[in-house]
Amino acid sequence: MYFSKKLRGVKHCFFSRKNGISKGVYKSLNCGPGSKDKKKNIKKNLIKISKFLNIKSRYLKLMHQEHSSRIIQINANNITKKKFHSDALITKLNNVGLGVLTADCVPILLYDKPNQIIGCIHAGWKGAFKDIIKKTVIKIKKTSMKKNNISAAVGPCIGKKNYEVGFKFKIKFLKKFKKSSSCFNEKNGRYLFDLRKFVNIKLRESGIKKIDNIALDTFKNHSSFFSYRRSKLRGEKDYGRCISVIKLN
Repeated sequence: MYFSKKLRGVKHCFFSRKNGISKGVYKSLNCGPGSKDKKKNIKKNLIKISKFLNIKSRYLKLMHQEHSSRIIQINANNITKKKFHSDALITKLNNVGLGVLTADCVPILLYDKPNQIIGCIHAGWKGAFKDIIKKTVIKIKKTSMKKNNISAAVGPCIGKKNYEVGFKFKIKFLKKFKKSSSCFNEKNGRYLFDLRKFVNIKLRESGIKKIDNIALDTFKNHSSFFSYRRSKLRGEKDYGRCISVIKLN
């Protein structure tokens, strides 16, 4: 369990893969309904998260993440929905937990204290490329009544040393984001991409000054985090998902 000093005043946590009940490649706190883990185990793991947030399990809201730039605001009109097709959620509602699932991608938690708005973002490279971060911040500002003061916490994700990409990938980013050149380093004809650094750049460009990083590498820390890329390299049939959550107190 990891916490951010920048998110004081709200209940939140970046959970590791520990202290759950799942077995095998999903050991142990797999919270991903999209995985092939036993549904009863996922449900029990999510109940554990709900208890941490001190809410009923139906008020822990997850996303069907699609590497998109879609943001949904949870309000009284859609609170009964079980799943949201998006890659970011925001809400002003009390006693509602927002959750983001990751296994190398970047989980971002947001808190706008003056307006009492929270948010979570799933930022893989595709979503980050589609400006999911900037668009989420704009969405928060559009729903605000007071001057914004947004804090952001960037959770565990794949580290640069373990994120190799090709030349076309690099050119694609440089063409759209000229400032992203500092996020790449060459290695034997391939390139290492610093997704965390890119996310931080986009947060700052969106006007967020209070940024905290739980700077842990999900690929490297196999005992603490699930990793899509590590599982693929090992030839494993599937992989678990870690959860990061936030709730207004």
